[in-house]
Amino acid sequence: MTRLPTYFISHGGGPWPYLDGPFRRMFDQLEQSLLDIRRELGDAPRAVLVITGHWEERGFAISSGEQPGMVYDYSGFPPHTYEIKYKAPGSPELAARVQQLLSDGGIAARLDTQRGYDHGTFSIMKPLYPGEDIPLVQLSIDLSYDPELHLRLGRLLAPLRDEGVLIIGSGLSYHNLRDARSDVGAEPSRVFDAWLHQTLTDASPEERSSRLIEWERAPLARAAHPQEDHLVPLMAAVGAAENEPGAVVYHQKDLFGGITASSFRFGEVPTAQ
Repeated sequence: MTRLPTYFISHGGGPWPYLDGPFRRMFDQLEQSLLDIRRELGDAPRAVLVITGHWEERGFAISSGEQPGMVYDYSGFPPHTYEIKYKAPGSPELAARVQQLLSDGGIAARLDTQRGYDHGTFSIMKPLYPGEDIPLVQLSIDLSYDPELHLRLGRLLAPLRDEGVLIIGSGLSYHNLRDARSDVGAEPSRVFDAWLHQTLTDASPEERSSRLIEWERAPLARAAHPQEDHLVPLMAAVGAAENEPGAVVYHQKDLFGGITASSFRFGEVPTAQ
C-alpha cells in the first residue's frame, strides 16, 4: 500500500463549514486547500486519525466509540451550529491499533468510548470527506504541551501511514484569540509564520526537529501562541514523517482580517511516488 503523507492543518474558526455570510467566506482559501488535499490523496486513505488541539488530557486518550457524538466546544455561533452532526463512523479497531503502537513505544494512552468529534476535527473533515463515510479516530494532546513528547508520539504513529491511515494534526499556526481580533496580531502572526515556513520546508530533518523542540525561541513565539495547545499537533504530524520533506498546502495573509496562517504537508503525495 502507498505510504501516505501527514498534515498539519490550521483548522479555522468554530464550525465555519456550517455557516454562511462574511464569516464563512473568510475561510474560502482554507476550504480550497482541503479540497486540494482530497484530490491529491484520491481514494488512498482507508481511515483518518486526527490529533486535535481541542482535546487535552493528562496523558493521551483515543476516541474508540463506534459512532461518536459531537462536542460543541465554541460559543457565540447561531443555534443550528449546536445541532449539527458529522456522522462518520468511529473505528474501535484503529483506536486499539493506535493504543498498541503507543504502548509498544512506552507511551500509555487510554481508550475513550464517549468522546465526540470536536470542531478541530469536524471543521476540516466536512470539506475533506463530506460523504461522512471514512472511519475517523481522534487522539488527544498531552497537557504538558511537551514538544519532544509529541514528536515522539508522531514517530510511534508512523507505521499507520503504510496502513492507509491519514494522520492529521489539527490546530492553528497562529492562536492568540485576543490579539487576532485586533491589529495587534498581524505582525506576530506574519513573523512566526515566516519562521514556521523556514523551519518546516527549508531546514534539514534534524534541524527541523530541534527547532520545533525549542520553538519558544522563535521570533514573537509567545505573542503567536500564548498557550501552545494549537501548535503541538504540529509536532505529532512532523514526528510521523520526520525524515521527509515539508511543503506548504495553505497560506493566507488576511484570516480574521489580518492574520497570517498556514498548513503543511510532510512526505510525498501518492501520485508523486
